[in-house]
Amino acid sequence: MAEAADFLGMSPSPARRWLRRSGALLAAAPLLAGLLQLPISTSASAAEKTSVAEATGSSTVDVSLDSLSPSAPTDGDTLTVSGSVTNNGKQAVTDAHVGLRVGPSLNTRSAIDTAAKRTGFQLGLDPFEVGGKYVVKFSKLAPGVSQHFSISVPVKDLDLGSEGVYQLAVSLTGRTAAQQWDQVLGIQRTFLPWQPDEAGTKTKTTYLWPLISTVHLTAETGSDEAQTPVFKNDDLAKEISPGGRLDQLLSLGSDLDVTWVLDPDLLASVDAMRDSYRIQGENGTTTAGKNQAVAKAWLDKLEKTVQDEKVVALPFADPDLASLAHNGKDVTGSLSHLKDATDVASSTVETILHVKPSTEFAWPADGAVDPSIVKVATSAGADKVIARSDSLRETGGLPYTPSAARPIGGGTTAVVADARLSTAFQGDMTKADNSTLAVQEFLAQSLMINLQESQKQRSIVVAPQRMPSASQAQTMAQALKALQDGNWSEYQGLAAAAKAKPDTGATTKVPSASSYPSSLRKQELPRSAFEQIQATQSKLDNFQVILTDKARVVTPFGRAIDRGMSTSWRGRASEAETFRKGVQSYLNDLTGLVRLIDKSDAKLSGRSATIPVTVQNNLVQGVDHLVLRLTSRQPTRLKIGDGPYQERPIQVAGEHSQSVKFTTSAEANGPVKVVAQLYTEDGQPYGPEVTFEVKVTEITPTVMLVIGGGVLLLVLAGFRMYTQRKRAAARQAEEDPEDGPEAEGVNKDADGTVDTEDTEGSENGPEGESGAEHGADDPEHPSDPTPDTAPESTDPSGTGERVDR
Repeated sequence: MAEAADFLGMSPSPARRWLRRSGALLAAAPLLAGLLQLPISTSASAAEKTSVAEATGSSTVDVSLDSLSPSAPTDGDTLTVSGSVTNNGKQAVTDAHVGLRVGPSLNTRSAIDTAAKRTGFQLGLDPFEVGGKYVVKFSKLAPGVSQHFSISVPVKDLDLGSEGVYQLAVSLTGRTAAQQWDQVLGIQRTFLPWQPDEAGTKTKTTYLWPLISTVHLTAETGSDEAQTPVFKNDDLAKEISPGGRLDQLLSLGSDLDVTWVLDPDLLASVDAMRDSYRIQGENGTTTAGKNQAVAKAWLDKLEKTVQDEKVVALPFADPDLASLAHNGKDVTGSLSHLKDATDVASSTVETILHVKPSTEFAWPADGAVDPSIVKVATSAGADKVIARSDSLRETGGLPYTPSAARPIGGGTTAVVADARLSTAFQGDMTKADNSTLAVQEFLAQSLMINLQESQKQRSIVVAPQRMPSASQAQTMAQALKALQDGNWSEYQGLAAAAKAKPDTGATTKVPSASSYPSSLRKQELPRSAFEQIQATQSKLDNFQVILTDKARVVTPFGRAIDRGMSTSWRGRASEAETFRKGVQSYLNDLTGLVRLIDKSDAKLSGRSATIPVTVQNNLVQGVDHLVLRLTSRQPTRLKIGDGPYQERPIQVAGEHSQSVKFTTSAEANGPVKVVAQLYTEDGQPYGPEVTFEVKVTEITPTVMLVIGGGVLLLVLAGFRMYTQRKRAAARQAEEDPEDGPEAEGVNKDADGTVDTEDTEGSENGPEGESGAEHGADDPEHPSDPTPDTAPESTDPSGTGERVDR
């Protein structure tokens, strides 16, 4: 922000005293040089003078400031400072005491920065001790030993003057065997914000309170009707359990005036835990989750907490806007994922928490923006971008920190969060000393903003880290509680801050792409990640066309694709790639459950036959809108239907198979490659093709032998009938030439036997057998199909691979 917001303020009475004393000391510098040669000086001022000669002396003892209460005192309060001192030297410290040093006041935000960075005691810059009874004495402090201290002093005894930010230091003064005089052996600095009365004009402060986590849900769901969700692990249960990170964030935030910033994916994930859920194990196994009660309790508490509160919903799974802008926007379909994630955000929050959130805000990682990020961030409908002042820097030379709202063109508003306040709690807050110092510096910077232009009300936004740890959240809450109890700030929601009147001199120019921090760029998802995501989406689009219940697949996979673009993957490139591959692999497994059964080679004897092809559906739901195409690679030898291929529509119930028969006709002998392939109705191939060989034998040698034998038997039978009739007629003429027509057709032998005239039943012996064989084997046309007997189909048939007639 406007770090040029340095202004000349009036120094209170302690500061004036400090200036007078330091001036006298500087004037007596020649005398001090001589006094340094004396063996012992018992005065506190002498100790401070000698510390100049010993450059490392004030680092001998580590002073830890573990608590300061109240953080922002007012009239009538008693300030209590507690902590510990640890002797890090090799010699014991004797005749030691811990005391407070207050003043002078600081006049600029930059002065606060400078004071916070200083280490070691510096005469002329550090104030004198309050002294008197407000000290804690230690007769001896052995090497490596720590001692606790606590000092309470009425604020009136600090003799503070007008409102302002005062330096506050805790120091240990003592002696060592090598240096037998009083000296400052350790010091810790912090700040004391002093606003005893209500400020005439208060700063409007917006504090974002994020409930965001990493990705926990996979794309996998159970095949049961409820589609039991599958989690990567059970870490989310730890976060929402009592004492967990998200549980503490919820509990702490419920007592504060904040704008809640929610990732709908977190809500959806916890909601998925309320009923039956499973956890991924090794080798594809899963185990039952057992934290349903924890999930229900956390969501119930959150629902009650956010009623009538300001709630902002980020796009589902908090997509990485900078990665999209720099590496993904040129990959087909990538921006559509951001639109889908934005569209589903509001409905997810409303369904689970029964509150209507604002979805008009986009929040790039660390508030870093450039033109492409702003363009992508607003492409899905958001018209407000949460930036940060270390990205959208002030260049107009304003003497104060301007309001957060900035019009940046195209109807877009940049809500510029204050960088100092937003990054105040990013360190290790598990140490009480770090936490206390962070709180005091946060309050000091906030008060200094209000003092810069005391008659001009401004709207300030604080956007902390996305996923604060439990200790960071505790420190944030402590600072925010002190701020809200203070006399210079009042709460304002994010939407109101975005609508506040902008300062005319504030920067509105979005920085160029070259100014984007390289450290953040290194954490981005690469282009290959978006290409992989798009490949998965294309396969999903192809798959859903055939489903009768699309929601069972499209919804979990759509959300999983969103999770693959999450900002939470920053700094975890290998884990992000593993997740994306897992989504892709599981989709491949599902699509593979609808497939063609492999076919073995077959033989076709004759001019026509039917070939069956089987489609298997191992999904629990039915599939439709599929087309099965059987194609002959050599239609001049074998036709499928009336041409080179034939298509049949396919509809298969869940966990069933269906066989489809195709009519074929042979044109010439020889082997033919035949290809079976499934297609969606829009002509896209579905799954791998199945190729097999059909050996076509239009008229086989066996058929020729059978036909030739039949013709020969007919000729022989006709010739025999002719000769028999001639012999019978000759005998009749010789034996009874007198007989007339009435005896025609009957022959009487000498023994009186009557023989019929040439009927089929008169054939006996070898001739009769030949006649019977001919009657059993009627003449066949060479083009008629013949049975696929063993001599014609010597290869074994696979299951379902019979060529049907």
